[in-house]
Amino acid sequence: MAAAVSLGMTRFAYALLLPPMREDLSWSYTLAGAMNTFNAVGYLVGALVTPWALRRVGAIAVLIWGSVVAATMMAVAGFLTDNTGLLVQRFLAGIASATVFVSGGLLAARLGAHRPAQSGLLLGLYYGGTGWGIVLSALMVPVAIAWAQAAAWTHTWAWAWWLLAGLCFAMVVLLLLIRPQLVQWAPEIQPSVDDGKAGATATMNADKLANQNAKVNAKVDSKVDASKNLQTWRQWSAGLLGYGLFGVGYIGYMTFVVALLREQGVDAGNITFFYALLGLAVVLSSRIWAGLLNHFRGGQALALLNGLLAIATVIPAISAAWPMMLVSGLLFGGVFLSVVASTTAMVKHNLPPAEWAAGISAFTVIFAIGQIVGPTMVGWIADGPGGLQRGLVFSAAALMLGAIVAWQQKPLNSLKS
Repeated sequence: MAAAVSLGMTRFAYALLLPPMREDLSWSYTLAGAMNTFNAVGYLVGALVTPWALRRVGAIAVLIWGSVVAATMMAVAGFLTDNTGLLVQRFLAGIASATVFVSGGLLAARLGAHRPAQSGLLLGLYYGGTGWGIVLSALMVPVAIAWAQAAAWTHTWAWAWWLLAGLCFAMVVLLLLIRPQLVQWAPEIQPSVDDGKAGATATMNADKLANQNAKVNAKVDSKVDASKNLQTWRQWSAGLLGYGLFGVGYIGYMTFVVALLREQGVDAGNITFFYALLGLAVVLSSRIWAGLLNHFRGGQALALLNGLLAIATVIPAISAAWPMMLVSGLLFGGVFLSVVASTTAMVKHNLPPAEWAAGISAFTVIFAIGQIVGPTMVGWIADGPGGLQRGLVFSAAALMLGAIVAWQQKPLNSLKS
């Protein structure tokens, strides 16, 4: 549910709204991509502040308040038409998305710790919730725009933002209703010396780590501990880089694939079907890849999934055939959120529970950096010769490179032996 709010609607509904907003507001593809770049900058900021928020108020409170802010930002989008205001809105929405996604992923990891045999499935189900958000967006956005057009209202896309915001607020109410169950199923881990280390390793700031350790236990040699933690994160370098390249590549597809379908003359009904199919594939992916996430402790799962995404992304660039587009959507939807789940599983397999928040946040930071680069770069390429097809070739290349790099990531226990 939280994933559906933070990504399925707050972030990925934008692909459906980009074409009417671009037409109404006279955007270039570069500016349209920059909207998602600003969203990714906000996502980075959110990933950096989330460990602090988790230590202050706990994962459940961060999840709820982040969801409220995410829904509010969707409503605000409908009132804005100037580019600066929309860029700021996308930035703030990105912050909210990151806080929700990291806190929700942490809760899913804690729940999985109580059921180790089903941990991969539980993580997949959490991230698969994004699919329901995509499905709802695919169904609701055309309806809202059609209503607005029938009533001859201006800025028809604004009504879609407002409808989606209403759905998100309804999900927040449901989240509040199940809060007692969340407290029972995924209790907070009590702060300790390791919790202080967790926040610092998320930002890889050795000096801050030393200060935190000194406050907790003056007998701890903070410089030695900082060095050990930095060494640990150096050992994650292949996985982190592979995940960063995933961020660069996947976001180009999720930003511009609907715009490409519009350019190719696909009608609104088929676009709705395509995007809903993609969302349903996300939902089903939780069961498809659960075994893979449980089996591999290193970067193999990340590598395999990145490679499949590269294939899905390049298909629209080389073929406009409708059956091939459906294959692309099914394959992409069936894989991309499981890439995110694969890094959470990697953290769970290789770090103690007290450092899960730091691990998830560190991967989220790298992911956000990749997303900052991807949308504007693809948009800039799309404004030149070759159009959106060439932009998606760039995205596919980034994903394939990410697969090659991620394959080099070994489990931490293997590195230490």
